[in-house]
Amino acid sequence: MIIELKNLFNDRDVTLKLDHTVDLTDYELGGTKPFTTPVKLIGCIKNTAGVVELNADMFISFDFDCDRCAEHFVKELIIPMEHTLVNELNNEDNDELLLVEDMTLDIDELALSDILLNLPMKFLCSDSCKGVCAGCGKNLNKENCICKKEIDPRFEALRALLDDSNS
Repeated sequence: MIIELKNLFNDRDVTLKLDHTVDLTDYELGGTKPFTTPVKLIGCIKNTAGVVELNADMFISFDFDCDRCAEHFVKELIIPMEHTLVNELNNEDNDELLLVEDMTLDIDELALSDILLNLPMKFLCSDSCKGVCAGCGKNLNKENCICKKEIDPRFEALRALLDDSNS
């Protein structure tokens, strides 16, 4: 959705309410399409004393497979969207301001970039996920490993001594 911002930049104390859905169901991330429902964006863009600010929350639900245990999970996030909009920059290296050159803003494109910047590097079903055993492949969140612990060959002589003393 393209938003015309000319009135917001020209008139002080103007507010534009945002209640928009961004359809990312066809967006592919990591070989899957994790956004199974549209992203809900609620907030406003307002000019307060000549400063145009965008403040909104994005409500996201995504489906993924856990990077540790490979179990499928659904997670819901609320990602804030906060930007100060300007129509010209004096300092080209200013990352805190969002340049809107032609007085229009593609809110869908901005929402996608904010979502991608705020997603975690690893998708985990829970912070305490134990993963899978590298030996037997059991999901350690659901059952215990049946693998026999291998002894470092450098300690084999010590193990033999302990076995002799226990006999």
